[in-house]
Amino acid sequence: MGKFSIDTNLLLVDHNDGYKASNAPLYQTTTFKQDIVGENAYDYTRSGNPTRTFLENHLAKVMNAHKAYVVGSGMTCLDIITRLLGPGDEVIAGDDLYGGTHRLLTFLNKKGSVKLQHIDTSDADMIKATVSKNTKMIFLESPTNPLIKVVDLPEVCRYIKQNFPECLIVFDNTMMTPLLCSPMELGVDIQYESATKYLNGHHDIMAGVIATKNPKLADDIYFAINATGAGLAPFDCWLLLRGLKTLSIRLERQQQNAMKIAEFLEGEFGLKVYYPGLKSHPQFKLHQSYNRGFGAVLSFETGSIPLSERVIQNIDIFSVTVSFGCVNSLISMPCKMSHASIDAKTRAERALPEDLIRVCVGIEGAEDLINDLRSALIKAGVKPVGTSFLRPKL
Repeated sequence: MGKFSIDTNLLLVDHNDGYKASNAPLYQTTTFKQDIVGENAYDYTRSGNPTRTFLENHLAKVMNAHKAYVVGSGMTCLDIITRLLGPGDEVIAGDDLYGGTHRLLTFLNKKGSVKLQHIDTSDADMIKATVSKNTKMIFLESPTNPLIKVVDLPEVCRYIKQNFPECLIVFDNTMMTPLLCSPMELGVDIQYESATKYLNGHHDIMAGVIATKNPKLADDIYFAINATGAGLAPFDCWLLLRGLKTLSIRLERQQQNAMKIAEFLEGEFGLKVYYPGLKSHPQFKLHQSYNRGFGAVLSFETGSIPLSERVIQNIDIFSVTVSFGCVNSLISMPCKMSHASIDAKTRAERALPEDLIRVCVGIEGAEDLINDLRSALIKAGVKPVGTSFLRPKL
């Protein structure tokens, strides 16, 4: 990563623009003129574009990777990664994970493309008991979405690398970003993130990032991206380059707000809150042991579905929408929105509370967000049980 901190590196974008532009220029073109003699660096944007190269080199530096590639979305990342598997390869994934991830892996399993097992990946012993010489890939994310469970990533990587080195460890680092977690430093083979979320931060593009330290994996990933035309469009690359410059300051504020909100929900209303920054979280110390922060996504239970629905209906500042990582605060009921693609029976088997509310905290004033939640909770019929965390504005 060089001699600078990641906060500084996020702003240092190297590019070779001949006019010495302060910002990396946008090459909004499909094709490039070719010389009859000699070889040009670019010919067709599906295969490569200078703006995409600026972004990919920048992300590789930030993530301390051999190569980083940008594609159309976080789910495109997953699709490209699964193309590294052969027919019927055995795969392990978590039982609490993003609904889209569940949908794609389940689809591939039903087709017979892979043999899939869902397990509680926050239980390191269960992973050790499940992984075998036939396991070709394991998908991990931490904290999980939406129950915010923590994977013992250092121990899992150590065990798999020592006993089953042919098994590829794939990690979704969207929740933490490179600012808060460096999974490849712990032994992960492929790191991917939905850049739609924190990396861009403004919810005006869709994008995904795949990174690896392994040159052979990097070549295989690029082949699939080029062959399928999955590479991110130049203008979206340019917007992502711009968004990355404010990642550090955005996430700092979002984490501060998230901690205040988690303490408020737990302290003033006595709700069951899932947030790794709370000392009441059963894996607080584990998360802290290999992450540099707690993120800005939390969830909580109200005790009933109608109660949670009324909370959502009475919210004001928070946008009721799927996704997370935006500068604006978002709120949702996962079982009815982002995780609705997981059938009710499976949700019940995985102990996913139907009344669960997920809060994705933005950069607004913490007092405004807390007062908005307090008002919505009281209007919904949830009664405070503790001391007021912040007094309502008069």
